[in-house]
Amino acid sequence: MTAIHHLKVAGASLNQTPLDWQGNRANIVEAIRMARAEGVQVLCLPELCVSGYGCEDAFHGESVAEQSLESVRQILPETAGIAVAVGLPLIHKQNLYDCAALLVDGRLAGLHAKQVLAGYGVYYEPRWFKAWPGDVADVHDWDGAEVPIGDLVVDLGGVRLGFEICEDAWARRGSAVNPLSGGADLLLNPSASHFALAKYETVRGIVCEGSRQAHAIYLYSNLLGNEAGRLIFDGTVLIASDGTLLAENRRFSYRAVNLVTAVADLRVNRLERRRISYPVARDGADRATVHVPFAPAEASPEAVRTHRAAPAPASAALSRNEEFAHAVSLGLWDYLRKSHSHGFALSLSGGVDSASVAVLCWVMAQRAVAEQGLAGVRQQLAYIADLPDNGDASCAEAARALLRRLLLTVYQASANSSHVTRSAARGVAEAIGARHIELDIQHLVERYEAMAEEVLGRPLSWERDDIARQNIQARVRSPGIWLLANLEGRLLISTSNRSEVGVGYATMDGDTSGGLAPIAGANKTFLRGWLRWMEIEGPAGLEPLPALGAVNAQAPTAELRPSSAAQEDEKDLMPYPVLDAIEQAAIRDRMAPVDVWRSLLAAPLDDATLSPRRAAECVATFFTLWSRTQWKRERLAPSFHLDDENLDPRTWCRFPILAGGYETELQELWRAVEAG
Repeated sequence: MTAIHHLKVAGASLNQTPLDWQGNRANIVEAIRMARAEGVQVLCLPELCVSGYGCEDAFHGESVAEQSLESVRQILPETAGIAVAVGLPLIHKQNLYDCAALLVDGRLAGLHAKQVLAGYGVYYEPRWFKAWPGDVADVHDWDGAEVPIGDLVVDLGGVRLGFEICEDAWARRGSAVNPLSGGADLLLNPSASHFALAKYETVRGIVCEGSRQAHAIYLYSNLLGNEAGRLIFDGTVLIASDGTLLAENRRFSYRAVNLVTAVADLRVNRLERRRISYPVARDGADRATVHVPFAPAEASPEAVRTHRAAPAPASAALSRNEEFAHAVSLGLWDYLRKSHSHGFALSLSGGVDSASVAVLCWVMAQRAVAEQGLAGVRQQLAYIADLPDNGDASCAEAARALLRRLLLTVYQASANSSHVTRSAARGVAEAIGARHIELDIQHLVERYEAMAEEVLGRPLSWERDDIARQNIQARVRSPGIWLLANLEGRLLISTSNRSEVGVGYATMDGDTSGGLAPIAGANKTFLRGWLRWMEIEGPAGLEPLPALGAVNAQAPTAELRPSSAAQEDEKDLMPYPVLDAIEQAAIRDRMAPVDVWRSLLAAPLDDATLSPRRAAECVATFFTLWSRTQWKRERLAPSFHLDDENLDPRTWCRFPILAGGYETELQELWRAVEAG
C-alpha cells in the first residue's frame, strides 16, 4: 500500500435542534455532500449532532437512542468514499454513552465513547450518560454485526485516527487514557461547547496545544446557534497541525451548515513523532486499534499548492462587545424560528435595557439578511406568510423591512412617564426600523387604584404605599402588550438585566413579563457601556446608531414615581458599578459579606468612592435582597447563558427560595466595620 502524504480533511459546524430528526439529518447530509464536493476524505461533525445535545431527560428513554440509530442508518449511504464522525447517544449493555460514530464508505466502522463527562456549570451529562473507562474496548451489536466500541484508535487504510469528545480535551492529561498518546495522524474532536464571553481563545489554545502534544492534525467541530433555548454555541471549527492553526471559520453564522477544509501533511507530523526524544506516556502500540478497509485518496497537487500558499488564518476572536452582539442576536434568531414565533413584541421604555434588546433585534435582522440574502431568510421563516419580498432592495433596506415585520415596539405611558423617555423610545424605533406604537395606561392605573381605595376605605399615598403604586404601573403594562403579542403570534421579550435580577429590582408580571429574557445574563454596567459602543462604533460591517444618544444621556430610572421625586435606579439601590462588583464577589466568587466588603475597600471603583460604612451598607443591602428574592429568579423567562456570572437557577446558580437571610454573616460584617 502506498503511504498517504497529504490528506484533505474538514470540520463542519451544524445548527441542530433537539429531537428534530429530519432537520438534523438534513444538515448532516448537507455537510457530507459539501465535503465530498471539496474532495475531503475525513470529516468531523459535532457532538450529539444526530439527536441534538440539549435533549435533557428525554435521553433517559430508549426512543432517543433508537431514533438516533435509525438516523445513522439513513445517513450511511451518503458516506460513500468518505469517512465521517457523527455524534449520537448510544445504549450499550443497558448503559447510555455519548459516542462518536465513525461512518466509512457506507458502513459503521467503530464507536468511540466519551470518557470525561461534564457535570458542572451548565452541564448535566452525568445525569444521562455513563463515562467510558479509558483504554477499554468492547463490541456492540449493530443490526447483527459486531462493531468495536470504546476507547479506540482507528487505522483508516494506513491513516491513524484518535478521538477527544469535547470535555475529554478540557480534562486532558498525560496518562494511559490520554488520546494524544495513541500515535494518531488525525485527532477528531466532536464538541458541544457552550458560548461564553472571552472563551474562544481558550478553545483555540486547547486545539493548538493538542495538535502540538500529539504531533498530529487536530479537527475541532462545535455546534452552532441557539440549539435548545438557553445555551448558545458559536459554531467554531478549527484545524491545527503540530501547534499551528491551519484553518478556522467565522463564528456565529446564520447558515445551518458551515464547512472548513485543510490539507493535512501527514509525513511532516510522522517525522516529528519519530524525531522527539523526550519520554511519552504511551507510544500507542497496544491501544485498541480498529483496522478499517479504506483507501484514502492523496490530496491533489493543486490542493497541496493552495494549502501551502494560503496565508495564516485571521483570528476569529472578537471584542467582548462584538461577541455579545453576535451571540445574543443569533440566539434571538434561532429562538424565533425554532419556536415558530411570528415576530417579537417589546415594551420599549426609552431606557438602556429595552433599547439594548431592540438593538440586538436590529443586529439580528441585519446579519440574517447580509449572510443569507432574502431567499435564505424566507426559507428559514417559511411559516410566516407575509414576509417582505423586496428583492431589488439593498441589504440594509431589506433588513429594515424585515425588522419592521418582525419587531413590534410599544411605549406605554403613565402619568409619571416623561417626554424624554417617550422621545428616546420613538427615536430608537425609527432608527432601527421597528413598527412602533404608543399607548396611554394612566386610566387603567387609576381604575386599579380606585378599586383598592374602595376596598381599603382610604386613599392611597406615596408616603405609605410607594412600592405598591410603583408596581401597579409596571403590571398594568403587561396585559396590553401580551394581548398584542398573542393576537399577532409574537413572542414577548422581557427586558430584565442581571444586576436587577440579583436584587429583585423588578416587578413580577410587569417588566419581567415575557417568554424570553435575552439580556438577563448581562449586568447593567456592561449594557450601558455596550449601548454607548453601539451609538458610536458598533460591530464590523454595521453602521453605528446615533439615535441611542438620547438613551445613553439619561440616568437609569424606572419612572414609576412622580417626576418631583426625581427617581433614579442608583438612588433606589446603589451605583451600578458597586452593585455589579458586589454581585461578582458574592455570587461568582462565593465570598462571605465581610470578605466582599474588604474586597471593595481594597480595590475601590474609579467612578464610585465609598466610605467603609457606605460600602458595608451596600454589601448588606445586596445580601439581604438577594436572599429575599430567589423566588423572582425562579420565575424569570428563559435567558441566554453568557458567562460564569449567570444567575439563572435552572442552569447555573442554584439558591434556596427560603433561607436565613445571612443574619449571622451580616453581624460579622458590622463587627468588622465597628472595629475599623
